[in-house]
Amino acid sequence: MGDKVTTDTASANEKTGYRPEITHAGLSPTHPVTAVDEYNRPREVEVPGESPLTLYVDEREIVTLMTIGAHPEALALGYLRNQRFVEDIRQIKSVRVDHQTESVQVVTHEGIEGWDDKLKRRTVTTGCGQGTVFSCTLDNLYAIRLADFKVRQSLIYRLLENIADQNEIYRRSGAVHGCALCEAANSLMYTEDVGRHNAADAISGYMWLDNISGAGKIFYTTGRLTSEIVMKTALMGISVLLSRSGVTHMGLELAQELGVTMIARARGKHFMVYHGADNIIFDAQPAPRETAAERK
Repeated sequence: MGDKVTTDTASANEKTGYRPEITHAGLSPTHPVTAVDEYNRPREVEVPGESPLTLYVDEREIVTLMTIGAHPEALALGYLRNQRFVEDIRQIKSVRVDHQTESVQVVTHEGIEGWDDKLKRRTVTTGCGQGTVFSCTLDNLYAIRLADFKVRQSLIYRLLENIADQNEIYRRSGAVHGCALCEAANSLMYTEDVGRHNAADAISGYMWLDNISGAGKIFYTTGRLTSEIVMKTALMGISVLLSRSGVTHMGLELAQELGVTMIARARGKHFMVYHGADNIIFDAQPAPRETAAERK
């Protein structure tokens, strides 16, 4: 169901099965608190965590991410991958998280050259908690080539149904975004964080660790489709992007330039295809909705 996606940075670990040494230091994503409701009654509820995680590569400080801390190793790997700071996972020796120092230490085998050039220009994005895109990411972006990938309307509906109950943290506490890597109508993995860019990076990190290609996959997010999310989707080699929220104009322009099929405002039987309608097979069209004039 779709041709193989080819990019300028094919994942070498898909052939080697290499995994760096990593800790497993995920935190509990929520914390119990007491709040008072509209009837002046105390209620025990949960709120998501939010703490800084400073990323170091070979002892060089790269960035501090605000995160719930549920997937810190995958988040660090996905951030490095999506920013194109590290091209090949085999360059990474270990990933170690230390919550006492609020840090994640990534150690490479032979070092990474050109850090001053990689970090010299950055753009602060509209991601929740603010994301950052560096110049080296943009330099690599337009070398990506995404293959066309046909998606049936009926599959979109089944996927939305299957994914509806996976937002466990949101249902417990609210205040988070979720992202999923999907194949056909199934979610292969679902992550939630205080920012959708973090959730997307964690997905990318797990894909890197588990040798998962973006070919033939759909990327789902609960957040709006900004240029940053379109960029991360393309960098993961995924050509179909689905959201229950809306799109921004820059996000749409970038999707058009990169060839990303953009489906948004997807709830129930409704969705809008902002780009790539030729890649949708409309095989399950719902009954026409009555107009305001027809209801009179």
